[in-house]
Amino acid sequence: MMGSSSAAVQAAVLLWLAVVFRARPVEALAANWGTRSRHPLPGDVTVRLLKDNGFDKAKLFEADPAALQALGHSGIQVMLGLPNELLASVAGNVAAAEQWVQQNVSNYLSKYGVDIRYVAVGNEPFLKSYKGMFEAATLPAAQNVQAALVKAGLARQVRVTVPLNADVYESLDGRPSSGDFRPDITTLMTNLVRFLLDSGGVLAINIYPFLSLDADANFPRDYAYFPAPGAPPSQASVQDGNVLYTNVFDANYDTLIAALEKHGLGNITVVVGEIGWPTDGDANANVASAQRFNQGLFDRIVAGKGTPRRSQMPDVYVFALLDEDNKSVDPGNFERHWGVFNYDGSPKYSLSLANGRAIVPAKGVKYLSKQWCVLRSDASPTDPAIVGAVGYACQFADCTSLSPGSSCGSLDVRGNISYAFNQFFQSASQQKGSCAFNNLAVITTTDPSQGTCRFRIEIDTGRHDRTHGASAAARAAAARGAVVLLALLAIVAV
Repeated sequence: MMGSSSAAVQAAVLLWLAVVFRARPVEALAANWGTRSRHPLPGDVTVRLLKDNGFDKAKLFEADPAALQALGHSGIQVMLGLPNELLASVAGNVAAAEQWVQQNVSNYLSKYGVDIRYVAVGNEPFLKSYKGMFEAATLPAAQNVQAALVKAGLARQVRVTVPLNADVYESLDGRPSSGDFRPDITTLMTNLVRFLLDSGGVLAINIYPFLSLDADANFPRDYAYFPAPGAPPSQASVQDGNVLYTNVFDANYDTLIAALEKHGLGNITVVVGEIGWPTDGDANANVASAQRFNQGLFDRIVAGKGTPRRSQMPDVYVFALLDEDNKSVDPGNFERHWGVFNYDGSPKYSLSLANGRAIVPAKGVKYLSKQWCVLRSDASPTDPAIVGAVGYACQFADCTSLSPGSSCGSLDVRGNISYAFNQFFQSASQQKGSCAFNNLAVITTTDPSQGTCRFRIEIDTGRHDRTHGASAAARAAAARGAVVLLALLAIVAV
């Protein structure tokens, strides 16, 4: 009888453990999948990259057809973004919200089997720099999307969230426990969070220690990172009552939690919508710093270790999965270099996941021919046509790696020119005439990469499409791009 009782207890414990660990796998990771690339990594390759590296959640900033179709039946849960540009129309007319939900949620759920779990209404709509542009539309837009989900019978499966920048809250004395919402949007924030709480949604917050460091030359560098096990706390650590905050992430996240609790909204689930560290385009954006920050972040995620106010680590969407060479650089040249992986899915640096497993590269990537466009050996860097040619190349291709302190910032003048020429050549899919530049350039099969500066070979999206079949949207985009390139090449070849 005693043995039977013991076996029953043991079975119950094992069942409990199975439920707990199935509810929160230690290897579960989430990532932002941006699609602003001139030669995007194909959707099926990207999905395999996610799965091979243990990512079971992905956030899209817009309803990109190729990405959504690739995510169908993948087992990856999706947070789907509704861009800021659509907030006004969706807020002003529930029919517009219903149409958006039908086209971008219902359609991909039923037709392609995409596991959409959240609609992210807007992206950082209360950002100070927007000067209130989206404030009036955000809550009505979220309410109309929720109503549209209810009408479509999807409200139990798909929840609403609003990703916000960390500038929506503050602490006047620097202690997290003093956290409160920004005075100009306090009422708006409480109304928005109350709506999300009542409708079963979550709050998403974007936290960027890199931006804190980069904006302030006096910001304590070690406080931006997660402390290594056994390392002494940063001298900039913040004592808040009995709690010592040793890094900016914990302090920032708990400042929000304190603000929510202050307004009786502490029960809302808070996920981290974006967090990461760029590797290029700025002196503070480099591989070593990104590896240090993201390894500390991944260690926390895998361990499930939360913050002093929230003991369990929330869902954290790493920003970003891949580099995007067509993003706006208004925030800074680093904006195109947030990826844990390069544009082609190759790891930028080593990262250890659960049980010491290393991240792995994308498989099945097809590249353009192994050739580069460089300055002719007999061409002079002082040729009067050089300035215009380089300026033109960098207007239509990504030259942010040439920024001071960046991976290609130490090239000599010939190297700078060659890098710009090659970026344009690759962006133009190595088309005939794209390596002319008034006869200043020549095609070479010798890799001109130097030190940390990598002269890229672009992804051959055309070969991939011919092999796997392109979506109608992808074919249309390629056709539009070809028309633009033909016009550009006519100018470059002069």
